[in-house]
Amino acid sequence: MKYLMILNDAPYGAERSYNGLRLARSLLKTGEAEVKMFLIGDATACAKNGQKVPQGYYNIGDMLGTVARNGGEVGACGSCLDARGIAAEGLIEGASRSTMDQLTEWTQWADKVIVF
Repeated sequence: MKYLMILNDAPYGAERSYNGLRLARSLLKTGEAEVKMFLIGDATACAKNGQKVPQGYYNIGDMLGTVARNGGEVGACGSCLDARGIAAEGLIEGASRSTMDQLTEWTQWADKVIVF
């Protein structure tokens, strides 16, 4: 099954992005799922490299990196990155600057689209 997951929320504060990443990692562990993640709006900060969090607290950047290292694709909305002053060079390994055209392609590709 092919899943597109769209994250909208900032990495910290609310837990929707965290929960979306938990689901993505779980789906990839099954070995039967293909996962693409599109970060839009405040969720683009989830892909910012070098996040520092208190000991014992989850690190969204590390979680997103795990998705990418396990075969998931990660795209971050380019205009949303620009609006937040995040350069493509400042993204975690495995995440790339993306476009609405790519989101359109991924939506058409997916069997299921899940929005957090």
